[in-house]
Amino acid sequence: MESYKTVIIGSGPAGYTAAIYLSRANMQPLLLEGIQPGGQLTTTTLIENFPGFADGVDANQLMGQMRQQALNLGTQIRAGVVTKVDLSVRPFRLTIDETAEIEAESLIVATGAAAKYLGLPSETKFRGMGVSACATCDGFFYRKRDVAVVGGGDTACEEATYLATLCRQVYMIVRKPFLRASQAMQQRVFATPNIEVLFEYNTAEVLGDQTAGVTGIRIRKTDGSERTLDVAGLFLAIGHHPSTELFEGQLELDDEGYIRVEAGTSRTSVEGVFAAGDVKDPHYRQAIAAAGSGCVAALDCERYLRSRR
Repeated sequence: MESYKTVIIGSGPAGYTAAIYLSRANMQPLLLEGIQPGGQLTTTTLIENFPGFADGVDANQLMGQMRQQALNLGTQIRAGVVTKVDLSVRPFRLTIDETAEIEAESLIVATGAAAKYLGLPSETKFRGMGVSACATCDGFFYRKRDVAVVGGGDTACEEATYLATLCRQVYMIVRKPFLRASQAMQQRVFATPNIEVLFEYNTAEVLGDQTAGVTGIRIRKTDGSERTLDVAGLFLAIGHHPSTELFEGQLELDDEGYIRVEAGTSRTSVEGVFAAGDVKDPHYRQAIAAAGSGCVAALDCERYLRSRR
């Protein structure tokens, strides 16, 4: 059975950054790319808020550069999905694609979190062409245009109020007859003149074409009536799902399934296991924040490995 000092699960900004740091420390990490090499960031296009790129950078180009940097420094990168993890034994045991088994003295979990979508075929068709799950990432592209936000919780209200500072008109599509957000967030929404809340509506279809992208949405009220909104962007704010199924019952998770870490560190409830990126971050979900947490996890992991010598 193959054995490694450290294994990194996940290939987004957190995973690649951890690999870069551990490789430079001569820890010879193995990085397992998972089902989506490059992580969630590869579902978007131009990134304008990652430091160091004055004119922005293509998301896939950025992740490709991170991957190549990790390779150049000595990281072993392997395709494959981790299908089983046993943290009750030392070294830890991982199963890849339900067949190959490897051992690891330490582990960095950087499996990320996936945005929840509505499941509409038209939504999938226009993802990255007007359909987004991150207003902070993509709102800038819709300045002085009309957009819609789906959701009624704190996140949706935060997204809507942020977009209202950039966009001409923001529609909130809320399936319930009320907002689930805190009173403070509700007051902020209702006090913003260019936000219109449409209660008891569901998104039925995303409209557009392959040239212009999203041009509108068809929404349906609970009484069956429909209307069309002319919007250039649709932002989903109905939550994220952390990719932590492998670790249920093995690592301490919060109520939403995110990995709990010791404050100010990347240390999890199991010694030698560290978490980085969106898998432990329900709040910020930004590429630069994930990269920073990958650095923290690598440094924590390196110190742990050196302390065992």
